[in-house]
Amino acid sequence: MVGLRLCLPRPGGAGWNTRSFLYAFALGAAGGFAAALIGLPLPMLLGSVVTVGAAAMFGPLPGGLLPSIPGRLRTFFIPIIGVSIGSAFTAEILNDIGRWWPSLLALFFFVPLAHGIGFTMLRQGGIEPVTAYWGSVPGGLIESVMMGEEAGADVAMLTMLQFLRLILCIIVVPLGFTLVTGHAVGSSAGVEMGNGAALALLDWAVLALAGIIGYFVGQWLRFPAAFLTGPILISAIFHLVGLVEGAPPSWLIQIVQLVVGVSLGTRFAGSAPAAVLRAARLAGTNVALVLALAAVAALVLPRLTGEPWQAVVLAFAPGGVAEMSLVALSLDIAVLYVTAHHLLRIVLSIGIAKVFSARVLANEKGRPAGRP
Repeated sequence: MVGLRLCLPRPGGAGWNTRSFLYAFALGAAGGFAAALIGLPLPMLLGSVVTVGAAAMFGPLPGGLLPSIPGRLRTFFIPIIGVSIGSAFTAEILNDIGRWWPSLLALFFFVPLAHGIGFTMLRQGGIEPVTAYWGSVPGGLIESVMMGEEAGADVAMLTMLQFLRLILCIIVVPLGFTLVTGHAVGSSAGVEMGNGAALALLDWAVLALAGIIGYFVGQWLRFPAAFLTGPILISAIFHLVGLVEGAPPSWLIQIVQLVVGVSLGTRFAGSAPAAVLRAARLAGTNVALVLALAAVAALVLPRLTGEPWQAVVLAFAPGGVAEMSLVALSLDIAVLYVTAHHLLRIVLSIGIAKVFSARVLANEKGRPAGRP
């Protein structure tokens, strides 16, 4: 895993300290407030990714200071997203789940098609077969990088391709909604949650307990994205049986956006700008092609599922499950629908990639790549 560590340092890495921690969050908050001033959607997330990522990539300040945070900090905030998603479980929502089967079924066709298109594009872009194959898997960043490394991929390029897929989705999808609709998509498109309503002290305690129990249950049951899905399960149970009503308030979701954005931005530390730009160009083309497929799905599936087109696009966008669930949560776009589809997308992406890797790569042996 040496190549992975060199290409994409751990969030904060081994050398993080109090100064670099404060530097990271000062940059992230400044970027977030600037993004809010110019009217960007999800300002704390998008603004912090851009400012911290740029500072991390273009080198340290005098004295060697780089933005850096503890590696596990993000892990402790992800359960808040899960608790918020779980708070949407009501009898009415459970009745709606039965309408989702057409789009869940569509993922069985969408995932291999998206992988095939991305693989072809990366090969034409000059990427060798193993790196192109695992770099175009439309889900499961960590699993794709690990399996690609075992297969002999260029781990530095593979990691950047997968990581930038996630980053670009986080940036492009909300901005695209704003450009198409003329305003940031809001509560009219989906489930209301995190609305800032006051919670009683007991409610806070129960929601915190749901997050803590879910944090461990998800790992014990070996759920995909366990830090997210475990709290979703426990929060859903607590809400369905009436132990608690309400959700974490909107200001707390803003803090989670900031932490996730800063965490993602610090991962650009040590990356050569030229390599990042090449990977960004390829990953950007890949994301554009897959989002075009998602747009096609959004023309058909709303009529079959009853969900808005924005929810379908967000459900099929090839971002990380935690990150895209946070986008859905922050924009109030049918968050349960979106999260369910991303969990299935990850399972299908990794499963299908494993099954067909030997056959596809055998067919590619000896074929020249396109121009880099």
